[in-house]
Amino acid sequence: MIERRLDWGELAPLRLSARHAADGVYAGAHRSPRRGAGVEFGGHRAYVPGDDLRFIDRHALMRHGRLLVRQFETETDRALRLVVDATESMAYRGKGAPGAKLAYAAVVAAALARIAISGGDPVAVDWIGGDAREPLPALGGREAFERVLAALETVRPGGDIRLDPQAVERAFAAVARHARRGAIVVLLSDLIDLPDGTLDRFAALSSLGRTLIAVRVLDPVEASFSFEGAVRLESSEGDVVVDTDADAVRQAYLARLEEVAQTWDERLAPSGGGVVRAVTTDPPVDTVREVVLAARGGGA
Repeated sequence: MIERRLDWGELAPLRLSARHAADGVYAGAHRSPRRGAGVEFGGHRAYVPGDDLRFIDRHALMRHGRLLVRQFETETDRALRLVVDATESMAYRGKGAPGAKLAYAAVVAAALARIAISGGDPVAVDWIGGDAREPLPALGGREAFERVLAALETVRPGGDIRLDPQAVERAFAAVARHARRGAIVVLLSDLIDLPDGTLDRFAALSSLGRTLIAVRVLDPVEASFSFEGAVRLESSEGDVVVDTDADAVRQAYLARLEEVAQTWDERLAPSGGGVVRAVTTDPPVDTVREVVLAARGGGA
């Protein structure tokens, strides 16, 4: 049996790639968009029964006769939960691509973990498919980044989502059980050939104020369908073979690809998140920056 290794291509070593991407996005601690009883004044809102009376603005009450509660921005950010698609399709690397889709996703995931951990926030890792994978509970502190790196470096792409449709449910169920209120959940996947209902199940994780972001990682060949003439396409998972004319179906294929991304985007928008589109030739720092902006409410 041939052991499938992760094709890092030009993206390795992971540690340096992740640090470069993280440092290019954020320097120093990052601040939370959440409101709480913190150190910096963040505005007023109307009092509702049950609010802490210590934060009623007495001056506003005396001046305007209205009960207003002072809000504050905290310096503590939210927990980060990474869900990485490591199924066989993520092993794909087209001609001229710097690395496999899973390798690129690993760089983005590691960079996001570094940013969160440097801000004092815990990071957890869950998997869809994959061999030699190591799910990680929420970790913080100095050793957390090393644990995340080790998990990302040792996973091997594998698994046919068609034969194991419960792989998605297992990953999302773990998030539902352990991700606390206000967590940021980032799914890194090509979003290709996922089981019916995957988007519904992922969108359901938005309860408890969780922010949901999907990073769609595609190879340049998949993103542009750069084939020409008669081609035979074989699926990475399963035994599907399609003979077609690339020039004749290109526009329909690209339209369908964008339609899927837009559907995900619309469903995740109410959680404050959305879809970040990435191709493995994109600088990882750009993709990480988009995820950070989406997590802070800047849109995906």
